[in-house]
Amino acid sequence: RSYEDMIGEEVPSDQYYWAPLAQHERGSLASLDSLRKGGPPPHNWRQPELPEVIAMLGFRLDAVKSNAAAYLQHLCYRNDKVKTDVRKLKGIPVLVGLLDHPKKEVHLGACGALKNISFGRDQDNKIAIKNCDGVPALVRLLRKARDMDLTEVITGTLWNLSSHDSIKMEIVDHALHALTDEVIIPHSGWEREPNEDCKPRHIEWESVLTNTAGCLRNVSSERSEARRKLRECDGLVDALIFIVQAEIGQKDSDSKLVENCVCLLRNLSYQVHREIPQAERYQEAPPNVANNTGPHAASCFGAKKGKGKKPTEDPANDTVDFPKRTSPARGYELLFQPEVVRIYISLLKESKTPAILEASAGAIQNLCAGRWTYGRYIRSALRQEKALSAIADLLTNEHERVVKAASGALRNLAVDARNKELIGKHAIPNLVKNLPGGQQSSSQNFSEDTVVSLLNTINEVIAENLEAAKKLRETQGIEKLVLINKSGNRSEKEVRAAALVLQTIWGYKELRKPLEKEGWKKSDFQVNLNNASRSQSSHSYDDSTLPLIDRNQKTD
Repeated sequence: RSYEDMIGEEVPSDQYYWAPLAQHERGSLASLDSLRKGGPPPHNWRQPELPEVIAMLGFRLDAVKSNAAAYLQHLCYRNDKVKTDVRKLKGIPVLVGLLDHPKKEVHLGACGALKNISFGRDQDNKIAIKNCDGVPALVRLLRKARDMDLTEVITGTLWNLSSHDSIKMEIVDHALHALTDEVIIPHSGWEREPNEDCKPRHIEWESVLTNTAGCLRNVSSERSEARRKLRECDGLVDALIFIVQAEIGQKDSDSKLVENCVCLLRNLSYQVHREIPQAERYQEAPPNVANNTGPHAASCFGAKKGKGKKPTEDPANDTVDFPKRTSPARGYELLFQPEVVRIYISLLKESKTPAILEASAGAIQNLCAGRWTYGRYIRSALRQEKALSAIADLLTNEHERVVKAASGALRNLAVDARNKELIGKHAIPNLVKNLPGGQQSSSQNFSEDTVVSLLNTINEVIAENLEAAKKLRETQGIEKLVLINKSGNRSEKEVRAAALVLQTIWGYKELRKPLEKEGWKKSDFQVNLNNASRSQSSHSYDDSTLPLIDRNQKTD
């Protein structure tokens, strides 16, 4: 292989999603001596010192420059000390300068060296490349590149650089349109004017697309301005969706390309109901303000009803059709159309990759957040497509981040009254099982954030849902909630979230006598909460984004 992929289970969980390392090709070490007229090297030949190699980058002969760059690429492979020494010896500005060299062997070697130098935990190397205008130089070279091997090295270098927060907007401002126009669109198979043959097919240049999607995935976690520019980049969202559809069509739902594309789509769906142009036209009034006379309002936002009453059984409540369009959706509008929802459902059912499952559930969580028209449609569509059970099944996944994403999605889906009823029947047992303590408990020790997410989801599901509250009682939920509240070894956030659930349960008069017969007291359910925590209520939402590093989970 020409590179080694360092991404995956080999790296710590908080590591960046770096691009693969460019590995030295066989022969480039000996080629330093290629200017001699053949024959074995003399007995007194020695490997050049690092300062000599950097000096050779400025040699007048192009062959020496290309050999020196290739040798630097080799020396920097998995060697952080050499990378740091190259930076201290001012080698990085010379390498960046060679990116504009007209000969391919020179700019390819220089880019390969920069790719290896930019890989790793030493952020100073990335900053050094940025500070000598490395990003614009890489973009100039990308626009001239016509072959896959050079484009792969350029995009791999940009992927490495994109893991640093201070470089993300630099890439968005300088590289976004080049990456979209030169890589994503031409090699995705998507066409601006589709014809009969424009069907998902085998992806070209998959490694290059993987690098590019990985780079854009990273920068999309930066800020709303970056997400806005990505959403509005002509053809980007269209091509990303086309790529994922093609990969699913080829039965390849677990590729790194799919992962990067879906994680990017998830990030672009973050706060989408607030950040898209003219977002206000999709906003809907809160349920206690809206006129809940129509079947859509009643079914999707749950008109106020007496506690314990079942949602209305009118069949019209179970169907919400997306609005008819006069022209096909394009660009950012595709982020909340039925076709992208079906993509997420397919991946939830077919993929085995934790990051893809997490991203698909997280995208659904984002799209169902907020009181907006398409959130209402999508909550209903997921029920109609029978996706609720697929999401609920993720609660038993062995990876915590998948469990948390599933919990967040279910919480937002439960705002729909019919969904709430179904989730109460089928998901409460696993939600309770994942809580700490009790005899029936998950083997995993979940983090505070995950436990709070599970508790908030339970509270959303049992609010105005007596049957779900009964199911909670039947599955040892009361014991676990009281234990969280009184054990003294849980965080303040966990205690508050558990207390809210206990208060909701005690609010059902029908449950008080059965609970008291089991030995519970009113004091077990009445917890002193401050005003801030008590103000949390049903019909709240969670937004989530999938940043480039696991430690940086951003929530609304």
